[in-house]
Amino acid sequence: MERLFDLDFQLLNDAVLLAIAVFFLFLIMSNMLFNPARKLLQDRKDGIARDIADAKNDKEEAEKLKAEYEAKLKDINKERDEILAEARQKALKNETKIISDAKEEAAAIIARANEEAELEKKKVADEVKQEMISVAAVMASKVVAANIDTTIQNTLVEQTLKEMGEGTWLN
Repeated sequence: MERLFDLDFQLLNDAVLLAIAVFFLFLIMSNMLFNPARKLLQDRKDGIARDIADAKNDKEEAEKLKAEYEAKLKDINKERDEILAEARQKALKNETKIISDAKEEAAAIIARANEEAELEKKKVADEVKQEMISVAAVMASKVVAANIDTTIQNTLVEQTLKEMGEGTWLN
């Protein structure tokens, strides 16, 4: 046998068999080691992509929730202002009602006082009338008892008036 590149046939045969064995070993290792490692890396890559997508979705949802909460806060502020305005209106209505009730009560008290004053005036007027009747009766009894002339009668009237007081007749 001839030598190729100064190699003998046995060495070439061993080299070819070694190359074939390495190739088959590479195929076996590829299926048993490299493919699972590739699969693991691909799964990890896909998981990271899902996590990024989920994070983006969560971020979008968080922004939506934030916008909703801000809108609700604005609505709450509007509602607060409406409630305060309504409370102020109720307070003003209550104030006007209380004031009007107080005015009505004051007017009723004044009306009762006026009625009582009128009743007192009538009572005093009745008393004055009674006094006048008694004065007239006293004068009549004096006139009848004395059976006197007009000068004495005028003197008696003046005396009676002085006794009763001139202030009684001037009012």
